[in-house]
Amino acid sequence: MRWENLTVDSGESGGHGRAADTALFGADAVVSRTFDTPEFRGITFHEVRARSVLNRVPGASRMPFEWTVNPYRGCSHACVYCFARKTHSYLDLDTGIGFDTQIVVKVNAPEVLRRQLASRRWQGDHVAMGTNVDCYQRAEGRYRLMPGIISALTKHANPFSILTKGTLILRDLDLLVRAAAVTDVGISVSVGFTDTELWRTVEPGTPAPERRLDVVRTLGEQGIGCGVLMAPVIPFLSDDPAQLRATVRAIAAAGATSVTPLVLHLRPGAREWFMAWLGRHHPHLVRRYERLYAEGAYAPKWYQRRITRQVHELAQEYGIGPTRAGAARRIRPAGAPPAAEPADVSEPTQLTLL
Repeated sequence: MRWENLTVDSGESGGHGRAADTALFGADAVVSRTFDTPEFRGITFHEVRARSVLNRVPGASRMPFEWTVNPYRGCSHACVYCFARKTHSYLDLDTGIGFDTQIVVKVNAPEVLRRQLASRRWQGDHVAMGTNVDCYQRAEGRYRLMPGIISALTKHANPFSILTKGTLILRDLDLLVRAAAVTDVGISVSVGFTDTELWRTVEPGTPAPERRLDVVRTLGEQGIGCGVLMAPVIPFLSDDPAQLRATVRAIAAAGATSVTPLVLHLRPGAREWFMAWLGRHHPHLVRRYERLYAEGAYAPKWYQRRITRQVHELAQEYGIGPTRAGAARRIRPAGAPPAAEPADVSEPTQLTLL
């Protein structure tokens, strides 16, 4: 998506509307708003009208799906490691604090999706959400794009999956159950660790890990199986065997159907922001990180395999099984016969998301 593929949203309801700085966004206008409520303080929302919301995943990707829908760009979760930071530079936006506070909102996402799903060219492929930034970040509480998106997918019985760190997904519980009656729906919650002090500094805008696990628990109580993406496992900060055990134990106690570990990866954009954070909070680890990630964005294979093996062994001990990230699972109403269990994963899963 580029700014030149967007047109202005002329609506002026609510907030403080103003024309965006064309030097920042290019020739096309974007309506930018700020809101005075505490949860949105310091955040600017750039409301745009997208021409398309179905994004094809490049063929070289290792992801098990070909299409994504991302109603937002930028994310107030402000995770210092977020791989999606680089995508903000495509729009001439800052990949650091700008990624956390300059949120692009595709205000017409539900209506565009309805039109695209109705096209004869659409083949009904699986659609993944939450693969770039969280579709249930704080902005969703105001813009409420996901109910329309879920309803559009349900109308066409189109399979989809959602990955989130947000608790707001529970708002749409009835819609998810309705969707699961006609198509495959997969839900995963991201919980990389349960260390409260680490969470406060590395994921400052997210709900606490225990609140995310409450989402897993609530979904399970409603008959909706929910997996956990244990991501990221952060080298030297959340990878101690005792920490891994505590996290997997908490995931199991929440009733997760699966746990999939993913070691931190540091792509350009995210790497610079994370390393600056590391230098402020854990300067003694900077050299160790430079050595561990000397070959690129990913930790060495031996390290990934070690973490994957440890988590899988713990998952087996606590009675949960690993599954492939992004895999769709049919949500079963309470009392329905169980679906087949997912196959084990012997190699670490690397996500290449857009």
